[in-house]
This record gives sequence, structure tokens and C-alpha cells, in this order.
Amino acid sequence: MKSNTQSLPGGTTRYGISDQAVRYTLRDNAFSVTKNGNFQYERHLSKQLMDKRAPRLKISVSKDLTDLTISTVAPNGLKKIDLYKNDQRQDARIFAEQILDDLVANRVLEKVDP
Repeated sequence: MKSNTQSLPGGTTRYGISDQAVRYTLRDNAFSVTKNGNFQYERHLSKQLMDKRAPRLKISVSKDLTDLTISTVAPNGLKKIDLYKNDQRQDARIFAEQILDDLVANRVLEKVDP
């Protein structure tokens, strides 16, 4: 288990990069490779494809698979937001937790005890 852990902003569950994660695991789970070799996952937190008002989940993993960053941002991508602050974003929060649970099930991430 890597030492770098993150949680959704406002959330209590912490995640780390799984020891079983490899470059191909990330690519198979919709991560794209950036110009400098890092991996990035970005997804609108809405079940409606073209919902421009939905917040976005951003997950970044360094190319050596040691550094993890998890954030949720406003639809324009400029402002970080807390999905746990109020109930107006409950659907987005549930969707983000489902995505993270899927990444845990696919051995990209793992839950870390606090």
C-alpha cells in the first residue's frame, strides 16, 4: 500500500493506490495518459450524459503510481467543491462514491483505514 491517501473533499473514507494497480489497470478503467505520463480520470457526476451543470470528479495518479489526488470541481472545472456540504449534491455524492467503489473493486484503488 502506498503512503499517499486521499478522500473525496468533505468525505471520511480514505483511498490509496492499490498495490495491484499497474499502468494497464488504469487505462482499462478509463484513465487517460497526460503529456507528462501521469494518469487522469475525469467524469461528470450525473447519469445524464449532457448535463452541463453537474460537478466533475477528477482523479490523478502519478506515472510512477505513488501519488494520488482526488477532487470534485464545479462544472467549469475552476472551483473545488464539497459534495458533503449540503443535500443538494446528494445524487452527485452517491455517484462519485459508486465510481470510487468500482475503482476499488477493479483494484485501481483501495480503502485505507484512518
